[in-house]
Amino acid sequence: MIPTLLLLLFIGLLPPAVSASAGVAVSTCRSFCGNITVDYPFGLRPGCGHAGFRDLLFCINGVLMLHLPSGSYRVLDVDYAYRGLTLHDPAMSDCYALARSPGGRGNGFVVEPWRAPYLQPDPDNVFLLLGCRAESPLFQGFPGKHLPCRNVSGMGCEEYYRCPAWAEFPGGGGATSRRDSAAYGAASPPECCAVEFGAIRAINLSHLGCEGYSSAYSLAPVRALGPGAWAYGIRATYSLPAEHQGFCGACRATGGVCGYDETTNGNLCLCGDRNSTSNCDSVGSTGASVDGSLSLSILVGGILIAMMTWIPAF
Repeated sequence: MIPTLLLLLFIGLLPPAVSASAGVAVSTCRSFCGNITVDYPFGLRPGCGHAGFRDLLFCINGVLMLHLPSGSYRVLDVDYAYRGLTLHDPAMSDCYALARSPGGRGNGFVVEPWRAPYLQPDPDNVFLLLGCRAESPLFQGFPGKHLPCRNVSGMGCEEYYRCPAWAEFPGGGGATSRRDSAAYGAASPPECCAVEFGAIRAINLSHLGCEGYSSAYSLAPVRALGPGAWAYGIRATYSLPAEHQGFCGACRATGGVCGYDETTNGNLCLCGDRNSTSNCDSVGSTGASVDGSLSLSILVGGILIAMMTWIPAF
């Protein structure tokens, strides 16, 4: 009986650090989806990356998808050097096909208010809103001018009307009648209205009363020759608030992996079996206490085992 009690006492002294679940494989925070690297500030697992990008990217059958309230988009590229993402919406119009319906075709682009400081379409990305109703908020309150409809980085409806897709549109070929519509609030608004995301803050097709949309972006300093050469898709930029920008560098410099606390959403440097809100060097005392507890347990265990072999002699 006494040896059994002593054995139970020894097991109870073992610290949690030596349990099977103590070590977390933080290396899994940097991962791949298809041929795209997923690294900070993004993550595919809870606790990885920055909290501003949580529940954003998902890897589905080797395809990286980005999910927003407006819908899901395929991620074609993540540019970590220039902090950009290239997105594709299969229901979006381009130069060779117009996707329109009375209820609106395509996702548009709507970001949650809390995520907006971290993710926005690039300023050089133009949204071409198609078939918007006369009562659309786009056409109210600006008599005499078609604002906010305007060219963005040299791309706009004037050129977009020359795309082959418009020749197949009912009444196609007569772009003049579409682009020379009356001012806001008129019975015949323009078939296309080009806007920058920052002008209206949300491309919500149902709210704007539009039948569809297209999106194009410009990366090269040289203007593309005609709408057939535009890059169609959504180019989004991501950023971190200034107070968060130095955290990951300090964490990585000390061997940690950048993540966040799933409860508080605060920055967290993942350091193997222990974490820190700054860097792995700052948790050295915590690691020492764990190692010290383990050494103490081994010492006490050795004494108890010696006692177990000594007691039967009596």
